[in-house]
Amino acid sequence: MRRALPIFVVLAGLLVAIAVVNPYFLEPAAFLAFLKRAAPLVILAAGQYFVVVSGEFDLSVGSLVTAEVVIAARLIDGSAEATWPVLGLLILIGLLTGLVNGVVTTLLRVPSFITTLGMLLILSGVVFLWTGGSPRGALSDEFRELGRGSLGPVPWSVLILVVVAAAAICAMRARFGHTLVAAGDNDRAAALSGVRVARVRTAAFMISGLSAAVAAILLGGFAGVSAQVGQGLEFQAITAVVLGGVALGGGRGSVVAAMAGAFTLEALFTLLNLYGISGALEPAVQGVIIIAAVALGVVNLPRRRTAAVS
Repeated sequence: MRRALPIFVVLAGLLVAIAVVNPYFLEPAAFLAFLKRAAPLVILAAGQYFVVVSGEFDLSVGSLVTAEVVIAARLIDGSAEATWPVLGLLILIGLLTGLVNGVVTTLLRVPSFITTLGMLLILSGVVFLWTGGSPRGALSDEFRELGRGSLGPVPWSVLILVVVAAAAICAMRARFGHTLVAAGDNDRAAALSGVRVARVRTAAFMISGLSAAVAAILLGGFAGVSAQVGQGLEFQAITAVVLGGVALGGGRGSVVAAMAGAFTLEALFTLLNLYGISGALEPAVQGVIIIAAVALGVVNLPRRRTAAVS
């Protein structure tokens, strides 16, 4: 956890800066609203963490989020009775998408960057072909409740986030988490020690697909139906993971720090918005963060190796 300390310091500093600009931010209602906005990205970052720490990438989650929302609106079409069956279908689609990404990457040995980029294009094309650029149908009130409703004072998004975070932490502390990190650190050594690398990495992709499905449910409920609802989320999730100190090559990093990275990114965007800085700069900020974080990791890596040898 010592490696994760810097991201928590940065997050705390950003939250203090937001509170200075907007004192209302310290009130429970405003802070819970911030958590509700951040929840989909934090869940996506948690799923992306499993893939990245195993030594792979998943660029398909943004287009998967869009596809899930569009599919939900088309199938539900305002019907309360169809809500829960469609929710189950969305979860299944997320898992199957992750399974395909994992199988193509591990069994067919197609680099995950290419596999998931191809999946991104496939999903984007299918969504455009199906909708013609204008989504049809409507989400039911029961579906929307998950994204914008609450249980008492606590939004459902925050409660779902807590459950996802607890599950992710438990998974990484279990044997699965240790084998996942081992596969990302040195897949050949992990295989020789008995780790089924292909199976573990495929499971990581399925977790990422599941997280995208959950994020889609929350985003659809919060923002409604849009053909651009998931645009750019894959890069935000990767930025959050890198910001949390997770090595892009795999084998190092904490899921808690990855989720803190997502909170930090959301806090940074909130602060920029409070200062009236255009949201068009957000991609540029993400690019700077990725380059700086990777460069810092490359600079520190030789030092760690030198220390290990000495």
